[in-house]
Amino acid sequence: MSQDNLVKFECAECKRVTCFSNKNKKTLKNRLELKKHCKYCKKHTTHKETK
Repeated sequence: MSQDNLVKFECAECKRVTCFSNKNKKTLKNRLELKKHCKYCKKHTTHKETK
């Protein structure tokens, strides 16, 4: 994965960084918020993009 397009996602409940993804920063200016599975909480939670 390219390092300049790489974004980290943090779980909203346990506050751990659980997954990474790519993002086109030219077209998407605001931060992403997705529902993903957290392996620490063991359920689907909201994950927000961090810096």
